[in-house]
Amino acid sequence: MVTKPINNITTLLLRWYKDNKRNLPWRKNITPYNIWVSEIILQQTRVMQGLGYYYRFLEAFPAIDVLASTTEDKLLRIWQGLGYYSRARNMHKAANQIMQKHGGIFPSAYKDLLSLPGVGPYTAAAIASIAYQLPYPVLDGNVFRVVARLFAIEKDITLPATRKITEDIMCHLIDKSNPGDFNQAAMEFGALQCTPVNPACTQCILKDKCLAYHKGLVQSLPIKPAKRLSKRRYSIFYPLHNNNKVAIEKERGKTYGNLCTSFL
Repeated sequence: MVTKPINNITTLLLRWYKDNKRNLPWRKNITPYNIWVSEIILQQTRVMQGLGYYYRFLEAFPAIDVLASTTEDKLLRIWQGLGYYSRARNMHKAANQIMQKHGGIFPSAYKDLLSLPGVGPYTAAAIASIAYQLPYPVLDGNVFRVVARLFAIEKDITLPATRKITEDIMCHLIDKSNPGDFNQAAMEFGALQCTPVNPACTQCILKDKCLAYHKGLVQSLPIKPAKRLSKRRYSIFYPLHNNNKVAIEKERGKTYGNLCTSFL
């Protein structure tokens, strides 16, 4: 059990966020659709790298009905460069599900958000809290790191039991009157202040309340399992010419999906 007092942490995080938050487009025009698009794009992409793709996506598909009615080929062209094309395909499926089951209105209930293809607990909590002000805590890598350090949680953060501890703490910390800003504050704090390497602890607004700081555990937390060696996969591609012509085919499989390979 975590017994660290948490008085004022919520207030301090919100104050820090107000003074330090980045000027991001989805924070200006807050709609469930915009939040969803930003969260899916940023799943595998850094914020600054994702901005251009966010603008391009909304220019092509400004609303859920436009996205639902587009072709997969057009969607994947707009998505090109982001990789992990299953994200785009799931967005297309989710948009059609919203049109068919929710009359084109983005669902607000957490369980309905979870039912959308490609939407897991984190994304559902982000949409529910930021767009609809519902008190569902977000749990991403930044949040796990902040909580693990604040409360000196010396347990593997990938374990279900540790996730439950983190979720319970966040449920207690979350500002019920402003859950969207609180969740964004926790994530932003991890991204800018409580960074994975060399966090600026001496200038941290929460240093007096941080158990890891006082115990000298900051650099060793959070605890993660050792990385397993990845397997290398080698592929050989070679063009076959027929009268100086080469036919190409767009792959649909998981490994080479949306890549072009040649065939006779």
